[in-house]
Amino acid sequence: MLIKEYRICMPLTTEEYRVGQLYTISKHSHQESEKGEGVEVVKNEPHEDPIHGPGQFTEKRVHLSSKLPSWARAVTPRIFYITEKAWNYYPYTITEYTCSFLPKFSIYIETKYEDNCGDSENIFHSDKILGDHEVSFLDIAFDEIPERYYRSLEDPRFFSSAKTGRGPLREGWRQHTTPIMCSYKLVSVKFEVWGLQTRVEQFVHKVIRDILLIGHRQAFAWVDEWCDMSLEEVRAFETQMQVATNQKLGSQHP
Repeated sequence: MLIKEYRICMPLTTEEYRVGQLYTISKHSHQESEKGEGVEVVKNEPHEDPIHGPGQFTEKRVHLSSKLPSWARAVTPRIFYITEKAWNYYPYTITEYTCSFLPKFSIYIETKYEDNCGDSENIFHSDKILGDHEVSFLDIAFDEIPERYYRSLEDPRFFSSAKTGRGPLREGWRQHTTPIMCSYKLVSVKFEVWGLQTRVEQFVHKVIRDILLIGHRQAFAWVDEWCDMSLEEVRAFETQMQVATNQKLGSQHP
């Protein structure tokens, strides 16, 4: 198992991002479905946890055959999806990914959101961590993303929010920007297959890093679309997008 912690700052508050996160995930999932892949929602329902209190449970199928490297595509079915189960007790969430075709593969992500610039140490206090683990700061403005995902309108170095006045982001923005928040993500990737474990676990972490960068860039770049929404309004938008996305995927994955 390979464990890494990612810290991603954004010029938002955690309260703002509660809406922004839901909006971004819903819009991005629908966009992906337009390309023939995306996220099919199986369950989305309230959930009560004895420790974390009221939250939301979702179960999704993530269709991503084309995102696999060629060596992985060679050994997977044509219609390939990963099951995502998520428990959202914002500002704390748990997300778990499994694949019935690859029973020895799993991803487990714990996330905590705080209003700071990523300087909270040992935020997870996790029993799963034995010894030190790598901590990576991801910069939504200046870290590179794969060229195929680049959109100039979503580049925080050039984007300026008309409604909030935030952006563009300059070198060193994390040190002098207010408001600022950080997504702390503890990511555990497990693929217990001899001869492939290291290669696969490292590849999956590279994919996750890219997804985290792209998702957080979009959340900020789309801020003018969601910043006036209430939680009830963004939940309604989420439902609307889920229906549209499921219909789209249903016609492609009978």
